[in-house]
Amino acid sequence: MLSTQEILVKPLDEGTDVWRPVTAYRSEDGTFQIAGNVPDDETWEFDPGTWVRCTEKAFSDGEVKMVVTARV
Repeated sequence: MLSTQEILVKPLDEGTDVWRPVTAYRSEDGTFQIAGNVPDDETWEFDPGTWVRCTEKAFSDGEVKMVVTARV
């Protein structure tokens, strides 16, 4: 059974490092399938439907979130 979780995907062509929060389906093996739709004015590093691996990243505000690191 797949559960949902918020992960962060990197939009391309932004000029600075930014992350877009998206919903993803988490499988039992710890991989994620990106859900949702890309806004018309954005291009993401990984498109919805793509299975990816994530790792925890600590941000400057002290929050730790899951960010996409690779396609599966």
